Amino acid sequence: MTERKGREAWPPELTELLRKVDRLRRSGRYDEALSRMRQLVDAYPRQARVLLEMGLTLGIWGRAPAEALPWFERVLEMAPGHASAQLHRALSLARLGRHAEAVADFDALEAVGFRKALVLHMKRAESLEVLGRLADAERDWTLALDEDPGNPWLLHQRASVRARLGRLEEAVKDLTEALVSRDGEPVDAELLRDRGVLRERLGDAAGARADFEAGLSALREGDPHGLAEDLRRRLQQPP
Repeated sequence: MTERKGREAWPPELTELLRKVDRLRRSGRYDEALSRMRQLVDAYPRQARVLLEMGLTLGIWGRAPAEALPWFERVLEMAPGHASAQLHRALSLARLGRHAEAVADFDALEAVGFRKALVLHMKRAESLEVLGRLADAERDWTLALDEDPGNPWLLHQRASVRARLGRLEEAVKDLTEALVSRDGEPVDAELLRDRGVLRERLGDAAGARADFEAGLSALREGDPHGLAEDLRRRLQQPP
């Protein structure tokens, strides 16, 4: 088989073989998919795509980031700068609690103009928060919102960081926008609770109480455990 840039050319049969693995993964037949991938990495050890798919099988469908990580490393040794491998190495490192290394990978991806900017900013923000780099995390949540304006979940995340930075009024504004952005969807009781907490800290007792009451009325199946109890407890507190 001929080589290009030090790597073997792509065997045409591999495309369909990997499609079969993907169908197995998506249908919940993980063990069979993993067995097929083990055969493929033995048969095609110099194909970066095959090594990457092995890492994805272990890391995403197998939920085993520690086992997936070496496969992403092998891809990057074979193809330095491979964007997908670097992204998934960063995600695996973050899941393993190795956030400083994850941030370094995210930084490297940003430097080369990685096209999945939303994912990059969201995941880097999460790692930056764990590292206590709150101002940098707030910047990344803002950049994520530039990619997906008005996203209620992103607004909630930025509000949380802004509150931790002491920027309470901006945090309240984010939560208010998040509530408005849920046009056509049920009111989010957690957003109301969090906004009420911030209004309470700002001295707006009436606004806080209104949010807690609205949150209690908006409770629905699937809300975080303990949210209802927390809202009732806050309403029972003396003004």
